[in-house]
Amino acid sequence: MIFSKAGARCLTAHAASALRESEPVVRYEEYADFDWNNLGFGLTRTDFMYKAKCTLNNTFEQGQVTDYGNVELSPAAGVLNYGQGIFEGTKAFRGEDGRILLFRPDQNAIRMQTGADRMCMQSPSIEQFVDAVKQTTIANKRWIPPPGKGSLYLRPLLIGTGPTLGVSPAPEYTFLVYASPVGNYFKEGTAPLNLYVNNEFHRATRGGAGGVKSITNYAPVMKAILRAKEQGFSDVVYLDSVHKKYIEEVSSCNVFLVKGNVISTPATVGTILEGITRKSIIDLARDLGYKVEERLVAVDELMEADEVFTTGTAVSVATVGSVTYNGQRVEYKMGDELVSQKLYKTLVGIQVGKIEDKYNWVVEIK
Repeated sequence: MIFSKAGARCLTAHAASALRESEPVVRYEEYADFDWNNLGFGLTRTDFMYKAKCTLNNTFEQGQVTDYGNVELSPAAGVLNYGQGIFEGTKAFRGEDGRILLFRPDQNAIRMQTGADRMCMQSPSIEQFVDAVKQTTIANKRWIPPPGKGSLYLRPLLIGTGPTLGVSPAPEYTFLVYASPVGNYFKEGTAPLNLYVNNEFHRATRGGAGGVKSITNYAPVMKAILRAKEQGFSDVVYLDSVHKKYIEEVSSCNVFLVKGNVISTPATVGTILEGITRKSIIDLARDLGYKVEERLVAVDELMEADEVFTTGTAVSVATVGSVTYNGQRVEYKMGDELVSQKLYKTLVGIQVGKIEDKYNWVVEIK
């Protein structure tokens, strides 16, 4: 894909070839004009996005990179009326050697397919998904932060754009990928998080869609998050909806606790998201000699843990400084020797190409 000064934002291979012969190509500067030292986690408008549609033949057309912009929808679109939409999140990193690296995008593609099946949607193939992420990354290359300053967050989005009045699957789907440079997810930056255990609101129930990355999972937790932040907390830990005693996950990430040499995390039994970072951290922890248990974890265990941390694409690995439950606040040990810090440094080292990737998780875009 070539981008020219003539405003030809989306080109076929034939048109691109003709352009090479007839018109000089403008090369973007290596970095966008941006204050990279003050990059938070918010939406920054980048240059391009990817778009592909799927109609009644149940196959997605060849997607195209186009100018970043609004999407026109019917008021009867399935996503607007019945919440038929799922999304993913992955990141592109700029290594100190100049390489552009993606982290396990195939796993996001597989998870989108699983989610699409649950939501009765058509989904792109793994190959198209990964290719779309690559194209979007390269098109927005100047927005990938300098090494150590952040990453380019990529948001693949699958929505029911076809109109439907009755409760039924949409007749058309649109697959989009857009991007934004980001820094730390939490306003605390790398400082320890202060979490609040909420026993009033529940994120998901057995048999629901809590285990897929459906757009319908996120609006219901906003009230709990806002209440917690008004009281000075970073985020909320949710309990199971049946017994109200087992921890499940934080609003935007998975949760782990450490006791001695054992790391425990709630099992993925349909009510929590099977995070890509979660899965990676489990493998790294076992290779570092820790025993990792995926099981029911009672909230009392959380309050008695030596250490607590969260994981997710947006948050990476975030250390928890305290947890408050039923008026009781527990503070955890801090320091450079924390398990979470060891895992964080190992994970990020692999993601940015500083540590050997023996797992074949990193995909270099050439």
